Amino acid sequence: MTHVPAEAEKNTRNAMVNRGPFEVPGFVAGAVESGMRYSGRPDLALIRCLNGEGCAAAGVFTRNKFCAAPVELCKERLTGGKARAILANAGIANACTGEEGKAKAAEMAEVAARALGWTAASVLVCSTGVIGQQVKVEPVARSMAELVGSLRPDGWQDGARAIMTTDTVEKMASLRFELEPGVQATIGGIAKGSGMIAPDMATLLVFVATDAAVAPEVLKHWTRAGADASFNCITVDGDTSTNDSLLVLAGGAAANSPITDVRSAASLAFGRALESVLRDLAIQIVMDAEGATRLIEIEVSGAADRQSARQIAFTIANSPLVKTAFFGSDANWGRIVAAAGRAGVDLAPERVSLFFADLCVFRNGVPVAGEEVEEEASRIFGQKEIRLRLDLGAGNATFTAWTCDLSFDYIKINASYRT
Repeated sequence: MTHVPAEAEKNTRNAMVNRGPFEVPGFVAGAVESGMRYSGRPDLALIRCLNGEGCAAAGVFTRNKFCAAPVELCKERLTGGKARAILANAGIANACTGEEGKAKAAEMAEVAARALGWTAASVLVCSTGVIGQQVKVEPVARSMAELVGSLRPDGWQDGARAIMTTDTVEKMASLRFELEPGVQATIGGIAKGSGMIAPDMATLLVFVATDAAVAPEVLKHWTRAGADASFNCITVDGDTSTNDSLLVLAGGAAANSPITDVRSAASLAFGRALESVLRDLAIQIVMDAEGATRLIEIEVSGAADRQSARQIAFTIANSPLVKTAFFGSDANWGRIVAAAGRAGVDLAPERVSLFFADLCVFRNGVPVAGEEVEEEASRIFGQKEIRLRLDLGAGNATFTAWTCDLSFDYIKINASYRT
């Protein structure tokens, strides 16, 4: 699915998120072709904080027990809540690589740190690509001088391109907002992800920077909350990767009063803005999912609690039968309610209603009859973006998930991923 608008603005909960090129004051980014696995395209990216004291840093990572060596390295280095740079490669994941993989992740950081004149502990490392292969440090070392030389304020798009694997487009999002009276701040981020996408988190790398001055603990809080409201609300195929990493850096160039109280007005404004950027990046990932032709929003409302709504939403979103119906433009509501019924949540069928956009096709446990209903449902299922809502009639809790259809191309892409 390749129709992600390159420079569109999208209203995300009243915040105007830009999907075009951006700059974040106090940061530079760049990318080069190292030749580690790919040829003829950039595959090595670097993001650098210009603050001489470094910046606050926070991260959220995969919960897969086979987490990659770079994930372990980042977790260790983020215990102090500080970092100065992110180095990322595409093509080789450095996952399931044992002690050698850990050593090579650390060596990659050391190579970047020497080129920047820093200590290795201040550099975070991320990798994406084929599981089980060792990264090659030699191409990284050979390319480092060129990579450092490529750094510039508007280099984020190059970085977004360099971290792609099966992605078809770069994914960028940024937002300029009022942090406190008279002080504007910027949040900008890039992401990659297309397949092996499911909560906690997904096969993705996400790198976000802000010029706001934010204390590490506050940044950690909003990074976690933002991930739960975005990347943990999407699924492509129900698989969770070994390398998922969301890193957020706060450099302080906005010169605001440092945000140290998570309950302050400035903190809440920052949290809302960060969530908007993360959600937009998450939706872009689903829009560009492997082989996808449709973006589907699934809202489960009227649930007894949020966990029940979430469980039903993801059961529907991950159902191969539901996803293939979307691909075939078949408004088969029976597959959707059947998926909800097997989600392991106690529900009363006679209270359940299903809507495609604003069209009710199933009300209080029985279908809504009429040829015009079937015709309108089929028209809705022919659209590129489809919204459905399942009302359980059992309470006030809601949860929204985003997914895509399942196409022939998904099979083709993943059947030949290593070749």
